Amino acid sequence: MTHDGRRRAILAIDTATTRVVIATGSPDGIADGVSTWVAGHRHGETLLPAIGRFLGEQNLRRSRLAGIVVGTGPGAFTGLRVGIATAKGLAHGLGIPLVGVSTAEALIAAASAPDGARIVLLVPAGPSDRIVVRHGEAPRLLPGGTDPELASGERLVAIDLVDRAPAEALAAGELARAGLGAALLAAGAAALGSGRSALETLVPEYVTLPRGARAATGTVAWSRDPR
Repeated sequence: MTHDGRRRAILAIDTATTRVVIATGSPDGIADGVSTWVAGHRHGETLLPAIGRFLGEQNLRRSRLAGIVVGTGPGAFTGLRVGIATAKGLAHGLGIPLVGVSTAEALIAAASAPDGARIVLLVPAGPSDRIVVRHGEAPRLLPGGTDPELASGERLVAIDLVDRAPAEALAAGELARAGLGAALLAAGAAALGSGRSALETLVPEYVTLPRGARAATGTVAWSRDPR
């Protein structure tokens, strides 16, 4: 897609799932370009060059960025750390504001059901546990071997849980992930429009931490209160 390189834009970055998502949009949050790829194990080597290539494809100079939006998770340690560090480095170097948006809340927004069903998001937390997220509520640990309890009018959407969630929920998850970039931009534009920046205070919502950094209770060691 060809764009006017003189336009102002915002950039969204998310590395909370197994697929990296980057997107650009207008300052009012309307997406005009999205790129996604399987994260693999080389976030630190590939993310910044990929952003540079993507901006080039969009005919958008870094100097024209008005702000950056980054997904804060919940997600695994390595991916979130690299994504947020990259976003902070870009924002600091360019002297532009940075805001964080819950990846889970953005996925829920992207998965909004036409029948008005309430979305219940399910994401992995290690090899056996899972995390349940409902809009406006704190993420909750679901220990391995237990299934989420759904109330009437709720619909399950699952991300990165092949063989660990119903096929219908996995299909809905892929549709939600396709809309993640646009949802991050929409939420991020509203936050940027308020004039606030989280460059110095932004932290991720980890679902798992490196060995030795796990909470003494054995529960999910969040980096902060996830509400």
